[in-house]
Amino acid sequence: MDFQALGRILLILGVVILIIGGIFVLFGRSFGGFPGTIRVEGQGFSCVIPILASIILSIVLTIVLNLIVRLMNRP
Repeated sequence: MDFQALGRILLILGVVILIIGGIFVLFGRSFGGFPGTIRVEGQGFSCVIPILASIILSIVLTIVLNLIVRLMNRP
């Protein structure tokens, strides 16, 4: 592997981490407020399952990873 390919991979990984970090900063507090969030609370116990947030995160990550794979497979 040459340095140009390694640099490209590191740059793409950095951009992906930046995008994911931005998503967490922007929507960090509001993940529990989306419709479709299941909350189970008991005495000394709470569980939050953000279904819609998981679907949105899955779609975003799918798009980002597909873009990365397409960029890496370009001649």
